Amino acid sequence: MKRQRIKSCDRCQCLADVLYRVQWDASQQWYFVCDRCHLHITDNNAHYIYGGTWKARK
Repeated sequence: MKRQRIKSCDRCQCLADVLYRVQWDASQQWYFVCDRCHLHITDNNAHYIYGGTWKARK
């Protein structure tokens, strides 16, 4: 039996089963963000770095 995994977005706190690991500011800290926040972060952002996708189902 597989366990249910879910995380919250570091930006908007909504729960999601797919999150994107990104850097979006000069702090170089990694964050997990949902689909909606990912779209806003990538727009004309010189600090944006993609670091992979976290998925609830493996």
